[in-house]
Amino acid sequence: MPNKITSEIKFNIELDENRVPEKLSWTAKDGGVNNEEAKAILLSIWDSKAQETLRIDLWTKDMPVDEMKKFFHQTLVAMSDTFKRATDDEKMADTMKDFCDYFAEKMDLMK
Repeated sequence: MPNKITSEIKFNIELDENRVPEKLSWTAKDGGVNNEEAKAILLSIWDSKAQETLRIDLWTKDMPVDEMKKFFHQTLVAMSDTFKRATDDEKMADTMKDFCDYFAEKMDLMK
């Protein structure tokens, strides 16, 4: 039996007294990331048994709104790329990209 390889991604969340994130950092040693600061994390996990998505959406209270808009836009673009690779559904991926362009235009991100 071949040796199994494991990898770990770790998130650290510092909370204020009201349990609102003040500081986020993450480590992924295999990717060369060690305790790097972040302002937001969106994590989706597929529960195959329940056939539903579990989510962790965190952002620091000092995350600027303009950066949050860019973060969402870039995440949506990445999701459309991932959807294309995962399903090979080019037509829907292109539709998703069209929405990303619309989103960027409405959020005034086209600069």
